[in-house]
Amino acid sequence: VGLEQAMIKPLAAVLLMLGLGGCVILGDRSGSETPDYQVTADLGRGVEVRSYAPRLVATATVDGSGDWSARSTAFQLLFNYISGGNTGQEKIAMTVPVQSTQDGEKIDMTVPVETDRSGGAFRMRFFFPAKYTAETAPVPTDPRVTLEVLPASELAVLQFSGFWNETILREQKRKLAVVVERSGWHATGAPVEMFYDPPFSIPWLRRNEVAAPVAR
Repeated sequence: VGLEQAMIKPLAAVLLMLGLGGCVILGDRSGSETPDYQVTADLGRGVEVRSYAPRLVATATVDGSGDWSARSTAFQLLFNYISGGNTGQEKIAMTVPVQSTQDGEKIDMTVPVETDRSGGAFRMRFFFPAKYTAETAPVPTDPRVTLEVLPASELAVLQFSGFWNETILREQKRKLAVVVERSGWHATGAPVEMFYDPPFSIPWLRRNEVAAPVAR
C-alpha cells in the first residue's frame, strides 16, 4: 500500500502529460510504447519464452532489498529523469513496462524452489522509446540514474493480473522457476519484474510479469 500511495502522484502526472489517464485505468495501453519481442516457445502453464532485441534503458539504482521505500525512491528518480532531469532538460514519453530487479537475487531452478533476496542494490529500469539511441538519449543529471544498452536476450515470462506485493512476487517467481526447470530450458541470470499499469488501474485488468533470462 505504501508504494502505491507514493507512486500515484508521479504516475498521475505522467499519464496526464501523455493524455492516457482514462485509457490506462481501463487497461488500454495503446498509447504507451513497449519493447518489441518475438515469442519463440510456449512452456505451458502460462509461461512463454520471448526473444528481445537490444534495448536502451535508464536504470535507477538505490540501496535496499526491493521494499516499498526502495521502489518508491527508484521510481521517483526515473520520473524526474524523463520529466526533464537531464542535461537537455528534455521530456521523454513514458513507456511500459517498468522493470525492476534485485542484485544478488537468485531463484534456484530446481524443485523445491527457494528465493534469495538478501543484500545488494535495487534497480528499476525505464525502456526508451524506439526513436532514441545511446548517442541521442539525454544524459541524466542524477548519478543514481545511468544509461545502458541491454544485450539481445531470451526471457521466460509468466504474466499475472491483480494487486501485487513481495509475497505475491516471490510466489509467481516460484511458479516460473518450476515450469522452466521442467522444460529443458535453464535460467542464466537473476529474475526481473515488469509492471505495465499504474496503481490506480482496475486490478483484474493489470498486466504484471515475472521473467528470467534463459537458454536451451
